[in-house]
Amino acid sequence: MYKYFISFCLVFVFTNTYSQKKQKKTVKKDTITYKTGYGLRIGVDLSKPTLSFVDKSYSGLELVGDYRITKKWYVATELGYEKEISFEDFTNSTSKGSYIKIGANYNAYQNWLDMNNEIYIGARYGFALFDQTLNSYTPNVTNGSTTPYFPANTINTPVTDTGLTAHWTEIQLGIKVETFKNLFFSAGFSYKILLSVDDQKNFKTLYAPGFNRVFENNTGFGFNYTISYLIPFVNK
Repeated sequence: MYKYFISFCLVFVFTNTYSQKKQKKTVKKDTITYKTGYGLRIGVDLSKPTLSFVDKSYSGLELVGDYRITKKWYVATELGYEKEISFEDFTNSTSKGSYIKIGANYNAYQNWLDMNNEIYIGARYGFALFDQTLNSYTPNVTNGSTTPYFPANTINTPVTDTGLTAHWTEIQLGIKVETFKNLFFSAGFSYKILLSVDDQKNFKTLYAPGFNRVFENNTGFGFNYTISYLIPFVNK
């Protein structure tokens, strides 16, 4: 009896050990790694050509680009050209010139698997070099009354100042969605603070390219809708 009991114990130990080894062999680790592209993404702001088509007093074009340096951080830039005709009660003026904005974006969105979308917050420094022309003006001769003492004549001789500059900072919020492989659509909003702007002699600058309308509180807003394409240099 004792001999049978020992044999049964040996069989049990052998069976249990074999079962554990078999289970260890069948457990496999997930070795799939999901990589995403690091490279240069370039595109164009679609909102400016659209506005140019709707508003004949405006024309503009903006190119956008960014480069991914880490999983969450991108260096980014926008450069463009704008021309805006401003109509006021007594004046008509035109601002036109080029601008560049340089800064960085942080992606606050946690992507799943191999997704490559963004909910980003960004900061920019902006610089514009532009000309402003006072196309025409009408002297205000009402002197506070509704009926002028003398009729006012409109001066139609254009006066232009060149080489004017503007400096500003802005905060951007937006989303980028990869609709097809490496093709992105994005929409964004920006809040701008004007640091300095040159005025035309005897006339205040009303519009600075890249900054938009110049108000008395030196703040402004912007919106963009872009399409861009990623040129991946490496996958990480």
